Formats: sequence, structure tokens, C-alpha cells
Amino acid sequence: MHQYFKRYEFACSCGKCDCDTVDAELLIVLVHLRVKMGPIIIDSGHRCPAHNASDAVGGAPDSQHLLGKAADIKARNYTPAEVQGYLLGEYPDRYGIGIYETFTHIDVRNEKGRW
Repeated sequence: MHQYFKRYEFACSCGKCDCDTVDAELLIVLVHLRVKMGPIIIDSGHRCPAHNASDAVGGAPDSQHLLGKAADIKARNYTPAEVQGYLLGEYPDRYGIGIYETFTHIDVRNEKGRW
């Protein structure tokens, strides 16, 4: 796939499906982030509809994760707020960028989204 990422890093974590798609534009964003910040852990990548709707995830019905266009990430040496800050600086008018207690969300939707 790419020297910095392997397909299995994006695989649905339900263990019952073969969903492991990653959008090319998302991969470019994540490679740039990994070059800038070092190791990036994909906490959640592509999700099958059943896993996305599960209580464990509680994903939105129209989640970008369903399309392989989103990743919930952790950077080993940075807080979620620092990762979010970098992404907001790099992509001020694009993509979906959200922050949670233990991870940062990035998706390559067609419009700007923030939370």
C-alpha cells in the first residue's frame, strides 16, 4: 500500500467482514501527518455498516468511515488537541476534523466539518 501504512491498519475491527478500504486522498493526508508527527496509530478506519451501528462504536448513519474516507487517529508523541491543531492549520477550509478525549478524527469529505 505505502511505506508508512499497511492495509490492515485501516481494516474494520469487527473481525467479521473484509472492509479495509482507504481513500487515496485520506492516505495522502495521513502520510503527511506521519512525516510531520511520527508514528500515527489508526484507532478506527473503514467500518462495515453493522460495526458502525454497534453500541461499541455508535457511528453516525452517514459516517465517512463507511466509505473508507475517515480515520480516528492517535499520534504517539502528541495529544489529540495538538493533532487537531496541526490538521486545522493545514486544512482550514477542508475536510472533517474532530477531537475526542483520546483521539482525533480526520475525514476527507467534500465540505468542511468541525467538532
